[in-house]
Amino acid sequence: MATLNRSNAPFERLIGASAPDATGIVHLGIGQFHRAHAAVNTALAMAEAGGDWGIVGVANRSRRIIDPMIDQDYLYTILQLSPEGTDVQLVDVHRRLFVAAEQPADVLAAIADPQHRIVTLTITEKGYNADGVTGNLMLESPEIAPGLAGPDAAKAPLAQLAWGLVRRAQQSQAPITVLSCDNMQSAGETTARMVLQFLQAARVDAKVLDYVTNQVSFPNAMVDRIVPGTNEQTKAQVEQILGLRDESPVPAEAFTMWVLEDHFAAGRPAWQAAPGVTFSDEVEQYELVKLRLLNGSHSLISYLGGLSNSPTIPSARDKEFVARSVHAAIYNEYLPSIDPLPQGFDPDAYIDQLFHRWQNHALGDKTARVGSDGSAKLLQRIVEPALRMLAMGQMPHQMALTAASWIACVAPPTGFDPGPVAAEMEEPQRENLAKATAGAKDIHEHVEKIMTGGFFPAELGERAEFTGRIAELVEIITTDGVEAAASDALGE
Repeated sequence: MATLNRSNAPFERLIGASAPDATGIVHLGIGQFHRAHAAVNTALAMAEAGGDWGIVGVANRSRRIIDPMIDQDYLYTILQLSPEGTDVQLVDVHRRLFVAAEQPADVLAAIADPQHRIVTLTITEKGYNADGVTGNLMLESPEIAPGLAGPDAAKAPLAQLAWGLVRRAQQSQAPITVLSCDNMQSAGETTARMVLQFLQAARVDAKVLDYVTNQVSFPNAMVDRIVPGTNEQTKAQVEQILGLRDESPVPAEAFTMWVLEDHFAAGRPAWQAAPGVTFSDEVEQYELVKLRLLNGSHSLISYLGGLSNSPTIPSARDKEFVARSVHAAIYNEYLPSIDPLPQGFDPDAYIDQLFHRWQNHALGDKTARVGSDGSAKLLQRIVEPALRMLAMGQMPHQMALTAASWIACVAPPTGFDPGPVAAEMEEPQRENLAKATAGAKDIHEHVEKIMTGGFFPAELGERAEFTGRIAELVEIITTDGVEAAASDALGE
């Protein structure tokens, strides 16, 4: 079977327009989500208004995605999967691809190049190295600390971004926008804070700090599209439809949404031409809608699913006890915590759409993927809703269930096996959680060591009633099973 390339590509399936040779965007963290979201919207924008918005894509360490793309003349396909049907679409917007670990000088030069007017990021929540308690950059982390010595030692994307901006300040002073496309509240403000704290710790010249403060914009944005990992089935489905082999396709749902602040220091593509893209002054409210109603519920589904041996999110969502728990979490705890809602936003319609998306068996999003990195994700999702209810003298039972099921999945008490789905979840704090809970005499102490061990803000971790409720639910999970714990959290 022939492999996709520029000579045989089905350009009648092209999304938007092909990019010109000239590039205007550098993307750090090239992976599934970027290729199904910002890259697609950029192609649609260029079809509407043109522009030199080709993308330089940067992988951090792995060549898994970029080597096939290079072999395919930078082309790849989106396998759009929905209950209504399957479609394959072609994307042609990347013009250069680097691996930062192998080509650090090229990455810094790309950020410094004045023809590049936007740097976009998908480096995941943990890639910002923000302390979950203080919100400050973790300067001693092994990802950040080496890079403080200088650009040659920078390994983490955040450090490479910072040194790239230093070089840009020194060479041209050309304005630029840094646009985070990660699932974080106030993502732009967080990125700006992390970059400035890094540069201050690296003791760069005051002129560089002045440049970043005044010539670099960091707009907030909310991003939304469910994009699972690629596997052999993905490639086989594309091959069956196209009659060509794509070694780097991206499966994705049909739904897509992007809400951005229109705060760009050096221009931008006409992203507003893409369906699902909105420019708004209420990005923070949209972020809360996404982080809590979708992402927070997604976490709950994944941990309940992991503990009930559900390999995919749809198979977990199909369980009645999971659906009831998520419904209660949304309507009783998450939705009341978002005040005000964005103007014109219809929460019931959005929630109905969420339940429909979670039942997309054609997409088959992996439970373990969604449940990964919980120590970073839950800080963004459950802390504020839980504190809000505790301040009112109410127990946030579903927030407690989310924390309890996460603990049971990735830091289980001695003698409890959460099962194979939970074992597949990637948890960067797994080793630290095990160390923190070593020697706990019972489940309550096990949970208390986690809640007060720096994994959650002290203002939540020290709420004894909340910790006690989590411990009760963990104990039920370990003795009677996760469905019994969910029933208890619902007061059934």
